[in-house]
Amino acid sequence: MTRKETYKSVPGILRPFREYLQTLGLKSGDQIVYYGCVGTCTPFVELLAIAIRGLRYEQVFVPLLDDTKAKKIVNIDDVGMQVSGGPARLNPKVLVIMGGLAMPNMPVPREDVKALIERYAGVKVIGVCFMSMFEKAGWLDAVSFDMMIDATIDPVTVTWKD
Repeated sequence: MTRKETYKSVPGILRPFREYLQTLGLKSGDQIVYYGCVGTCTPFVELLAIAIRGLRYEQVFVPLLDDTKAKKIVNIDDVGMQVSGGPARLNPKVLVIMGGLAMPNMPVPREDVKALIERYAGVKVIGVCFMSMFEKAGWLDAVSFDMMIDATIDPVTVTWKD
């Protein structure tokens, strides 16, 4: 990685994601495949999917690295992009690896992610994490991202009424 830029807030995650995909020359129907944890990564995947819904790519979510459980991400009127489509056949042009896979106690070794990327040789690989999770887990030595988004959620302010 050579270029590093700093953005703020949710648009600072979504806008560069969209802009990067637009530089790749993808066509309508080309497939973006997100790999992540059920529950913790899913809302962020759906948020990323919202950012590119108008580009008309096919978007797919795969829980952990289990391709047999791949589900389409579809637009639901008055709700947004949701992992709720039927099973999907994988033919990715871009892999998006979510940082939740690198969290402690997740059953996903970085070597398995590296093997996944090698299986789809030639596709672009985007990493999306929070709080330097890929770095903390030691994944940056094994997994090469064409683009990486590392967002910080800090501080988190919680107000309770007594």
